[in-house]
Amino acid sequence: MRKVLELLDKDCRLAASEIASMLDMTVAEVEEKIRKLEDEKIILGYRPIIDWEKVDKERISALIEIHIAPQQGQGFERVARRISQYDEVESVYLMSGGYDLFVSIRGKTLKEVAMFVAEKLAPLKEVTATATHFVLQKFKKHGVRFEQKDEGQERLTIL
Repeated sequence: MRKVLELLDKDCRLAASEIASMLDMTVAEVEEKIRKLEDEKIILGYRPIIDWEKVDKERISALIEIHIAPQQGQGFERVARRISQYDEVESVYLMSGGYDLFVSIRGKTLKEVAMFVAEKLAPLKEVTATATHFVLQKFKKHGVRFEQKDEGQERLTIL
């Protein structure tokens, strides 16, 4: 099963016949393994990695650090699940270190993202502080490097 997952993780477009050939299995065996992985919620979905800057110039990504005062008996989970329900939110992670939750969101403008934080995140009674970081440029996502304009031409700084 692990080998099937590893292949799909690298390229979710692989056909069952291709995976079967790579792993010396039958197509039926691969299809059954994939069905089981989906049924057991190990495979949660299939998504392409899109360079949105080539499609939509009006798209902002932000990474938000959130400090939370956990509620007795509920820890951070209740507020993390609540935040994850917003359409703007792409990812929510419980973190160790200097803050509690790490949230990635998307919006059309800086103002839209700022209003999301001000109107939806900051007012939550458990949220004690936020720090928003706007993504200026993506270089790599999910193991895939984004095309760079001047690839190979690094600036040399002499001190």
